[in-house]
Amino acid sequence: MDDIKYAIFTDKSIRLLGKNQYTFNVESGSTRTEIKHWVERFFGVKVIAMNSHRLPGKARRMGPISGQTLHSRRMIITLQPGYSIPSLRKKRT
Repeated sequence: MDDIKYAIFTDKSIRLLGKNQYTFNVESGSTRTEIKHWVERFFGVKVIAMNSHRLPGKARRMGPISGQTLHSRRMIITLQPGYSIPSLRKKRT
């Protein structure tokens, strides 16, 4: 459960909900198979495809010291037809 940080709700991710695809930020060290097994067990769905990309860390500066935030990883998970994650499909009013 520690692998998935949170669900993403951007314009693109909301459009992907219509294609039965869900977007999550995950720990950068977790593998695709770990994420797939966790999503299938926790939500009770069947995953057919997973796409991932690494988001670069942002440059931060405090006085003369400069650094960078940690990298994060984003997964787009496609579910089989007929399956959905109901808690992420609720419409906001």
